[in-house]
Amino acid sequence: MAEENAALPLDGSLPLAGIRVLDLSRALAGPYATALLSDLGAEVIKAESIKGGDSSRGWPPFEDDHSLYFDSVNRGKASIAIDYYTPAGRELLWTLALGADVVVENFRPGVLATMGLDPDALRVAKPGIIIASVSGFGATGPLSHAPGLDQVAQGMTGLMSVTGSDAGHMFRVGVPIVDLVSGINTALGIAAALVGRARTGTGMEVATSLLETGLALSAFQGQQFLSTGVVPEPQGNTHPALSPYGVFATADIPLIIAVGNEKQWRQLCVLLGAAELADRPGYATSNLRHSNEPALKAELEGLLSGRTAAQWLPLLRGAAIPAGPIYNYEQAFADEQVRALDLVETVQRNDGTALPLVRGPISINRTAPTIRKAPPVLGEDTLAVLEGLELSPEQIAGLLDAGVVLAAPPASTGGVP
Repeated sequence: MAEENAALPLDGSLPLAGIRVLDLSRALAGPYATALLSDLGAEVIKAESIKGGDSSRGWPPFEDDHSLYFDSVNRGKASIAIDYYTPAGRELLWTLALGADVVVENFRPGVLATMGLDPDALRVAKPGIIIASVSGFGATGPLSHAPGLDQVAQGMTGLMSVTGSDAGHMFRVGVPIVDLVSGINTALGIAAALVGRARTGTGMEVATSLLETGLALSAFQGQQFLSTGVVPEPQGNTHPALSPYGVFATADIPLIIAVGNEKQWRQLCVLLGAAELADRPGYATSNLRHSNEPALKAELEGLLSGRTAAQWLPLLRGAAIPAGPIYNYEQAFADEQVRALDLVETVQRNDGTALPLVRGPISINRTAPTIRKAPPVLGEDTLAVLEGLELSPEQIAGLLDAGVVLAAPPASTGGVP
Protein backbone atom coordinates (compact mmCIF):
# COMPACT_ATOMS: atom_id res chain seq x y z
CA MET A 1 0.00 0.00 0.00
CA ALA A 2 2.76 2.47 0.90
CA GLU A 3 4.61 1.86 -2.38
CA GLU A 4 1.40 2.39 -4.38
CA ASN A 5 0.61 5.61 -2.53
CA ALA A 6 4.10 6.97 -3.10
CA ALA A 7 3.51 6.86 -6.84
CA LEU A 8 0.30 8.88 -6.73
CA PRO A 9 0.15 12.23 -8.52
CA LEU A 10 -0.95 15.59 -7.09
CA ASP A 11 0.19 17.10 -3.82
CA GLY A 12 -1.34 14.47 -1.58
CA SER A 13 -3.79 16.83 0.08
CA LEU A 14 -7.31 15.60 0.70
CA PRO A 15 -10.20 17.40 -1.01
CA LEU A 16 -11.63 18.88 2.19
CA ALA A 17 -8.30 19.97 3.67
CA GLY A 18 -8.70 23.45 5.14
CA ILE A 19 -12.42 23.01 5.79
CA ARG A 20 -13.43 23.32 9.43
CA VAL A 21 -16.59 21.60 10.68
CA LEU A 22 -18.30 22.33 13.99
CA ASP A 23 -20.06 19.09 14.88
CA LEU A 24 -22.95 19.54 17.31
CA SER A 25 -24.60 16.24 16.41
CA ARG A 26 -25.13 13.19 18.60
CA ALA A 27 -25.83 9.48 18.28
CA LEU A 28 -25.33 8.22 14.72
CA ALA A 29 -26.60 10.07 11.63
CA GLY A 30 -24.77 13.36 12.21
CA PRO A 31 -21.60 11.80 13.64
CA TYR A 32 -21.40 9.40 10.70
CA ALA A 33 -21.61 12.36 8.32
CA THR A 34 -18.81 14.21 10.09
CA ALA A 35 -16.65 11.07 10.26
CA LEU A 36 -16.89 10.88 6.46
CA LEU A 37 -15.95 14.56 6.20
CA SER A 38 -12.94 13.93 8.44
CA ASP A 39 -11.90 11.01 6.21
CA LEU A 40 -11.87 13.46 3.30
CA GLY A 41 -9.63 15.94 5.09
CA ALA A 42 -11.92 18.25 7.05
CA GLU A 43 -10.99 19.40 10.54
CA VAL A 44 -13.91 18.33 12.74
CA ILE A 45 -14.42 19.92 16.16
CA LYS A 46 -17.01 17.98 18.11
CA ALA A 47 -18.60 20.36 20.61
CA GLU A 48 -20.32 18.33 23.32
CA SER A 49 -22.35 19.13 26.38
CA ILE A 50 -20.27 19.21 29.53
CA LYS A 51 -23.01 17.04 31.08
CA GLY A 52 -22.04 13.67 29.66
CA GLY A 53 -21.35 14.66 26.06
CA ASP A 54 -22.76 12.82 23.07
CA SER A 55 -25.55 10.56 24.38
CA SER A 56 -24.08 7.58 22.55
CA ARG A 57 -21.10 7.64 24.92
CA GLY A 58 -23.43 5.81 27.29
CA TRP A 59 -24.67 3.22 24.79
CA PRO A 60 -23.45 -0.39 24.58
CA PRO A 61 -21.59 -2.40 23.49
CA PHE A 62 -18.70 -1.46 25.77
CA GLU A 63 -15.02 -2.29 25.96
CA ASP A 64 -14.19 -1.47 29.56
CA ASP A 65 -15.45 2.14 29.88
CA HIS A 66 -15.40 2.84 26.14
CA SER A 67 -18.65 2.85 24.19
CA LEU A 68 -17.94 1.01 20.94
CA TYR A 69 -21.14 2.53 19.56
CA PHE A 70 -19.57 5.97 19.97
CA ASP A 71 -16.14 4.83 18.82
CA SER A 72 -17.49 3.38 15.57
CA VAL A 73 -18.49 6.78 14.12
CA ASN A 74 -16.30 9.39 15.80
CA ARG A 75 -12.88 8.80 14.29
CA GLY A 76 -10.75 11.77 13.34
CA LYS A 77 -12.46 14.36 15.57
CA ALA A 78 -11.44 16.77 18.32
CA SER A 79 -13.73 17.03 21.36
CA ILE A 80 -14.41 20.18 23.36
CA ALA A 81 -16.84 19.97 26.29
CA ILE A 82 -18.93 23.10 26.91
CA ASP A 83 -21.79 24.07 29.19
CA TYR A 84 -24.21 25.03 26.42
CA TYR A 85 -26.58 27.00 28.61
CA THR A 86 -24.29 29.46 30.37
CA PRO A 87 -23.72 32.89 28.80
CA ALA A 88 -20.00 32.20 28.47
CA GLY A 89 -20.72 28.77 26.97
CA ARG A 90 -23.06 30.27 24.38
CA GLU A 91 -20.51 32.91 23.52
CA LEU A 92 -17.92 30.20 23.03
CA LEU A 93 -20.24 28.19 20.77
CA TRP A 94 -20.92 31.34 18.73
CA THR A 95 -17.19 31.93 18.32
CA LEU A 96 -16.64 28.32 17.25
CA ALA A 97 -19.48 28.54 14.74
CA LEU A 98 -18.14 31.73 13.18
CA GLY A 99 -14.74 30.09 12.85
CA ALA A 100 -16.21 27.11 10.99
CA ASP A 101 -17.12 26.57 7.36
CA VAL A 102 -19.84 24.06 8.27
CA VAL A 103 -22.07 23.54 11.30
CA VAL A 104 -23.71 20.11 11.62
CA GLU A 105 -26.58 19.47 14.04
CA ASN A 106 -29.34 16.95 14.58
CA PHE A 107 -31.44 18.62 17.26
CA ARG A 108 -35.16 19.00 16.85
CA PRO A 109 -36.14 22.15 14.92
CA GLY A 110 -35.65 25.28 17.01
CA VAL A 111 -33.20 23.83 19.56
CA LEU A 112 -30.18 25.36 17.83
CA ALA A 113 -31.61 28.85 18.37
CA THR A 114 -32.11 28.15 22.09
CA MET A 115 -28.38 27.40 22.27
CA GLY A 116 -27.58 30.87 20.95
CA LEU A 117 -26.93 29.68 17.41
CA ASP A 118 -29.97 30.96 15.55
CA PRO A 119 -29.37 30.00 11.89
CA ASP A 120 -30.64 33.33 10.58
CA ALA A 121 -28.28 35.24 12.88
CA LEU A 122 -25.38 32.99 11.90
CA ARG A 123 -25.99 33.64 8.21
CA VAL A 124 -26.05 37.39 8.81
CA ALA A 125 -22.81 37.26 10.78
CA LYS A 126 -21.14 34.89 8.30
CA PRO A 127 -22.88 34.72 4.89
CA GLY A 128 -20.64 31.88 3.71
CA ILE A 129 -21.51 29.48 6.51
CA ILE A 130 -23.10 26.12 5.68
CA ILE A 131 -25.59 24.78 8.22
CA ALA A 132 -26.47 21.10 7.89
CA SER A 133 -29.35 19.56 9.84
CA VAL A 134 -30.62 16.02 10.29
CA SER A 135 -34.04 15.60 11.91
CA GLY A 136 -36.39 12.72 12.50
CA PHE A 137 -39.29 13.83 10.32
CA GLY A 138 -38.30 17.02 8.48
CA ALA A 139 -38.71 20.73 9.12
CA THR A 140 -42.46 20.96 8.37
CA GLY A 141 -45.56 18.89 9.01
CA PRO A 142 -47.31 17.52 12.10
CA LEU A 143 -44.29 15.45 13.21
CA SER A 144 -41.64 18.09 12.61
CA HIS A 145 -40.94 18.46 16.33
CA ALA A 146 -41.33 14.79 17.24
CA PRO A 147 -38.26 12.77 18.20
CA GLY A 148 -37.23 10.13 15.70
CA LEU A 149 -34.86 7.18 15.82
CA ASP A 150 -33.72 4.67 13.24
CA GLN A 151 -36.13 1.81 13.91
CA VAL A 152 -39.09 4.18 14.04
CA ALA A 153 -38.07 5.42 10.60
CA GLN A 154 -37.56 1.89 9.32
CA GLY A 155 -41.08 1.06 10.41
CA MET A 156 -42.76 4.21 9.09
CA THR A 157 -41.06 4.25 5.69
CA GLY A 158 -41.88 0.69 4.62
CA LEU A 159 -38.39 -0.77 5.03
CA MET A 160 -39.48 -3.21 7.72
CA SER A 161 -42.49 -4.24 5.63
CA VAL A 162 -40.19 -5.73 2.96
CA THR A 163 -37.62 -7.19 5.36
CA GLY A 164 -38.27 -10.61 6.82
CA SER A 165 -39.31 -14.12 5.89
CA ASP A 166 -42.93 -13.33 5.01
CA ALA A 167 -45.76 -10.87 5.67
CA GLY A 168 -46.22 -12.27 9.17
CA HIS A 169 -42.57 -11.89 10.12
CA MET A 170 -41.17 -8.42 9.45
CA PHE A 171 -37.82 -7.30 10.85
CA ARG A 172 -35.64 -4.24 11.17
CA VAL A 173 -32.44 -4.23 9.16
CA GLY A 174 -29.67 -5.52 11.43
CA VAL A 175 -27.76 -2.22 11.42
CA PRO A 176 -29.29 1.28 11.79
CA ILE A 177 -29.42 1.69 8.04
CA VAL A 178 -31.59 4.83 7.96
CA ASP A 179 -29.28 6.64 10.38
CA LEU A 180 -26.21 5.65 8.38
CA VAL A 181 -27.62 6.63 4.99
CA SER A 182 -28.96 9.89 6.48
CA GLY A 183 -25.36 10.57 7.46
CA ILE A 184 -24.17 9.80 3.93
CA ASN A 185 -26.87 12.09 2.51
CA THR A 186 -25.80 14.85 4.89
CA ALA A 187 -22.13 14.53 3.92
CA LEU A 188 -23.09 14.57 0.24
CA GLY A 189 -25.23 17.68 0.75
CA ILE A 190 -22.38 19.42 2.58
CA ALA A 191 -19.92 18.56 -0.18
CA ALA A 192 -22.37 19.95 -2.77
CA ALA A 193 -22.89 23.11 -0.70
CA LEU A 194 -19.12 23.64 -0.46
CA VAL A 195 -18.88 23.41 -4.25
CA GLY A 196 -21.78 25.85 -4.55
CA ARG A 197 -20.15 28.26 -2.11
CA ALA A 198 -16.90 28.16 -4.09
CA ARG A 199 -18.88 29.25 -7.14
CA THR A 200 -21.19 31.85 -5.57
CA GLY A 201 -19.50 32.85 -2.32
CA THR A 202 -22.75 32.20 -0.46
CA GLY A 203 -23.40 29.59 2.20
CA MET A 204 -26.36 27.25 2.12
CA GLU A 205 -28.62 25.26 4.40
CA VAL A 206 -28.49 21.49 3.97
CA ALA A 207 -31.22 19.36 5.51
CA THR A 208 -32.44 15.80 5.47
CA SER A 209 -34.46 13.61 7.80
CA LEU A 210 -34.73 9.96 8.70
CA LEU A 211 -38.21 9.90 7.15
CA GLU A 212 -37.01 11.32 3.82
CA THR A 213 -33.99 9.04 3.72
CA GLY A 214 -36.03 5.93 4.55
CA LEU A 215 -38.53 6.59 1.78
CA ALA A 216 -35.75 7.40 -0.66
CA LEU A 217 -34.28 3.98 0.14
CA SER A 218 -37.47 2.28 -1.05
CA ALA A 219 -36.13 2.36 -4.64
CA PHE A 220 -38.09 0.00 -6.91
CA GLN A 221 -40.15 -1.37 -4.01
CA GLY A 222 -41.73 2.02 -3.35
CA GLN A 223 -41.92 2.74 -7.07
CA GLN A 224 -43.86 -0.48 -7.60
CA PHE A 225 -46.57 0.77 -5.27
CA LEU A 226 -46.62 4.29 -6.72
CA SER A 227 -46.92 3.03 -10.29
CA THR A 228 -49.03 -0.10 -9.93
CA GLY A 229 -50.70 0.04 -6.52
CA VAL A 230 -49.12 -3.30 -5.58
CA VAL A 231 -47.94 -3.34 -1.96
CA PRO A 232 -44.64 -5.27 -1.75
CA GLU A 233 -44.18 -7.94 0.92
CA PRO A 234 -41.04 -9.49 2.40
CA GLN A 235 -39.63 -12.42 0.45
CA GLY A 236 -36.89 -13.57 2.77
CA ASN A 237 -33.58 -14.12 1.01
CA THR A 238 -35.13 -14.31 -2.44
CA HIS A 239 -34.80 -11.21 -4.62
CA PRO A 240 -38.20 -9.55 -5.14
CA ALA A 241 -37.65 -9.00 -8.87
CA LEU A 242 -34.83 -11.19 -10.25
CA SER A 243 -34.39 -14.97 -10.44
CA PRO A 244 -32.27 -16.87 -9.72
CA TYR A 245 -31.01 -14.40 -7.16
CA GLY A 246 -30.78 -15.32 -3.49
CA VAL A 247 -29.54 -17.98 -1.10
CA PHE A 248 -29.07 -21.52 -2.41
CA ALA A 249 -28.16 -24.73 -0.58
CA THR A 250 -25.04 -26.63 -1.65
CA ALA A 251 -23.53 -29.89 -0.39
CA ASP A 252 -22.59 -28.17 2.87
CA ILE A 253 -23.30 -24.46 3.50
CA PRO A 254 -25.51 -22.06 1.52
CA LEU A 255 -24.24 -19.61 -1.07
CA ILE A 256 -25.61 -16.36 -2.40
CA ILE A 257 -25.86 -16.54 -6.19
CA ALA A 258 -27.00 -13.42 -8.02
CA VAL A 259 -27.91 -13.72 -11.70
CA GLY A 260 -28.50 -10.24 -13.09
CA ASN A 261 -28.81 -10.79 -16.83
CA GLU A 262 -29.43 -13.38 -19.54
CA LYS A 263 -25.75 -13.98 -20.21
CA GLN A 264 -25.15 -14.89 -16.58
CA TRP A 265 -28.23 -17.13 -16.59
CA ARG A 266 -26.92 -19.13 -19.54
CA GLN A 267 -23.45 -19.32 -18.03
CA LEU A 268 -24.92 -20.66 -14.79
CA CYS A 269 -26.87 -23.36 -16.63
CA VAL A 270 -23.74 -24.50 -18.47
CA LEU A 271 -21.67 -24.43 -15.30
CA LEU A 272 -24.23 -26.61 -13.51
CA GLY A 273 -24.20 -29.11 -16.38
CA ALA A 274 -27.78 -28.31 -17.35
CA ALA A 275 -27.50 -26.07 -20.42
CA GLU A 276 -31.00 -27.10 -21.50
CA LEU A 277 -32.51 -25.20 -18.54
CA ALA A 278 -31.68 -21.88 -20.20
CA ASP A 279 -34.34 -22.31 -22.91
CA ARG A 280 -36.94 -24.26 -21.00
CA PRO A 281 -40.29 -22.49 -21.57
CA GLY A 282 -40.81 -21.74 -17.87
CA TYR A 283 -37.34 -20.25 -17.47
CA ALA A 284 -36.62 -18.58 -20.82
CA THR A 285 -37.03 -14.99 -19.59
CA SER A 286 -36.39 -13.12 -16.38
CA ASN A 287 -40.12 -12.64 -15.78
CA LEU A 288 -40.83 -16.34 -16.31
CA ARG A 289 -38.02 -17.37 -13.99
CA HIS A 290 -39.34 -15.03 -11.32
CA SER A 291 -42.89 -16.38 -11.72
CA ASN A 292 -41.59 -19.94 -11.38
CA GLU A 293 -39.01 -19.19 -8.72
CA PRO A 294 -39.87 -22.01 -6.25
CA ALA A 295 -39.54 -24.72 -8.91
CA LEU A 296 -36.41 -23.10 -10.33
CA LYS A 297 -34.77 -22.91 -6.92
CA ALA A 298 -35.49 -26.56 -6.24
CA GLU A 299 -33.91 -27.60 -9.53
CA LEU A 300 -30.84 -25.43 -9.01
CA GLU A 301 -30.30 -26.67 -5.47
CA GLY A 302 -30.50 -30.24 -6.72
CA LEU A 303 -27.66 -29.48 -9.11
CA LEU A 304 -25.68 -27.48 -6.53
CA SER A 305 -25.88 -30.31 -4.00
CA GLY A 306 -23.16 -32.18 -5.87
CA ARG A 307 -20.39 -29.90 -4.60
CA THR A 308 -19.50 -27.87 -1.55
CA ALA A 309 -19.71 -24.10 -1.37
CA ALA A 310 -15.91 -23.88 -1.42
CA GLN A 311 -15.87 -25.88 -4.64
CA TRP A 312 -18.60 -23.87 -6.32
CA LEU A 313 -17.33 -20.38 -5.46
CA PRO A 314 -14.24 -20.27 -7.72
CA LEU A 315 -16.24 -21.81 -10.57
CA LEU A 316 -19.04 -19.26 -10.26
CA ARG A 317 -16.65 -16.33 -9.98
CA GLY A 318 -14.58 -17.67 -12.86
CA ALA A 319 -17.72 -17.58 -14.99
CA ALA A 320 -18.35 -13.94 -13.92
CA ILE A 321 -21.46 -14.91 -11.96
CA PRO A 322 -21.73 -12.87 -8.73
CA ALA A 323 -21.58 -15.23 -5.76
CA GLY A 324 -20.43 -15.27 -2.18
CA PRO A 325 -20.85 -16.88 1.24
CA ILE A 326 -22.91 -15.63 4.17
CA TYR A 327 -20.37 -14.47 6.73
CA ASN A 328 -20.66 -13.52 10.34
CA TYR A 329 -18.50 -10.54 11.30
CA GLU A 330 -15.60 -12.72 12.47
CA GLN A 331 -15.51 -14.34 9.04
CA ALA A 332 -16.03 -11.03 7.22
CA PHE A 333 -13.03 -9.37 8.86
CA ALA A 334 -10.91 -12.48 8.19
CA ASP A 335 -11.73 -12.53 4.45
CA GLU A 336 -8.66 -12.18 2.25
CA GLN A 337 -10.28 -9.43 0.16
CA VAL A 338 -11.07 -7.37 3.27
CA ARG A 339 -7.47 -7.82 4.39
CA ALA A 340 -6.14 -6.87 0.97
CA LEU A 341 -8.02 -3.56 1.16
CA ASP A 342 -6.61 -2.78 4.64
CA LEU A 343 -10.11 -1.98 5.83
CA VAL A 344 -9.22 -2.25 9.51
CA GLU A 345 -6.75 0.16 11.11
CA THR A 346 -5.63 0.13 14.74
CA VAL A 347 -5.32 3.47 16.51
CA GLN A 348 -4.47 4.49 20.07
CA ARG A 349 -7.03 6.04 22.36
CA ASN A 350 -6.31 8.86 24.80
CA ASP A 351 -5.75 6.31 27.59
CA GLY A 352 -3.23 4.32 25.55
CA THR A 353 -5.50 1.40 24.71
CA ALA A 354 -5.58 0.03 21.19
CA LEU A 355 -8.74 0.36 19.11
CA PRO A 356 -9.22 -1.45 15.78
CA LEU A 357 -11.55 0.58 13.55
CA VAL A 358 -13.04 0.21 10.09
CA ARG A 359 -11.51 3.00 8.01
CA GLY A 360 -13.54 5.31 5.80
CA PRO A 361 -14.90 3.75 2.59
CA ILE A 362 -13.99 6.50 0.07
CA SER A 363 -10.59 6.45 -1.69
CA ILE A 364 -9.17 9.55 -3.40
CA ASN A 365 -6.64 9.23 -6.23
CA ARG A 366 -6.39 5.51 -5.53
CA THR A 367 -5.48 6.26 -1.92
CA ALA A 368 -7.61 4.81 0.86
CA PRO A 369 -8.30 7.12 3.82
CA THR A 370 -6.38 6.74 7.04
CA ILE A 371 -7.75 7.40 10.51
CA ARG A 372 -6.00 10.56 11.59
CA LYS A 373 -7.14 10.47 15.22
CA ALA A 374 -8.82 8.00 17.54
CA PRO A 375 -12.36 8.79 18.77
CA PRO A 376 -11.89 11.35 21.55
CA VAL A 377 -12.80 11.11 25.19
CA LEU A 378 -15.09 13.91 26.35
CA GLY A 379 -13.14 17.15 26.42
CA GLU A 380 -9.93 15.54 25.15
CA ASP A 381 -9.11 18.52 22.92
CA THR A 382 -10.69 21.35 24.91
CA LEU A 383 -7.38 23.05 25.64
CA ALA A 384 -6.12 22.73 22.06
CA VAL A 385 -9.36 24.11 20.64
CA LEU A 386 -9.36 27.08 23.03
CA GLU A 387 -5.72 27.80 22.25
CA GLY A 388 -6.65 27.71 18.56
CA LEU A 389 -9.16 30.48 19.27
CA GLU A 390 -6.18 32.51 20.58
CA LEU A 391 -7.52 32.68 24.12
CA SER A 392 -4.88 33.57 26.69
CA PRO A 393 -3.86 31.06 29.39
CA GLU A 394 -5.67 33.24 31.90
CA GLN A 395 -8.89 33.21 29.86
CA ILE A 396 -8.72 29.43 29.45
CA ALA A 397 -8.11 28.97 33.18
CA GLY A 398 -11.10 31.20 33.91
CA LEU A 399 -13.39 29.10 31.70
CA LEU A 400 -12.17 25.92 33.38
CA ASP A 401 -12.54 27.31 36.90
CA ALA A 402 -16.06 28.58 36.15
CA GLY A 403 -17.13 25.17 34.84
CA VAL A 404 -17.91 26.56 31.39
CA VAL A 405 -15.63 23.98 29.76
CA LEU A 406 -14.19 20.63 30.75
CA ALA A 407 -10.72 19.37 29.80
CA ALA A 408 -9.92 15.66 29.92
CA PRO A 409 -6.66 14.52 31.52
CA PRO A 410 -3.61 14.47 29.21
CA ALA A 411 -3.21 11.50 26.91
CA SER A 412 -1.38 8.43 28.15
CA THR A 413 2.08 7.79 26.79
CA GLY A 414 1.65 4.04 27.02
CA GLY A 415 -0.10 1.54 24.80
CA VAL A 416 0.19 1.14 21.06
CA PRO A 417 2.64 3.53 19.35
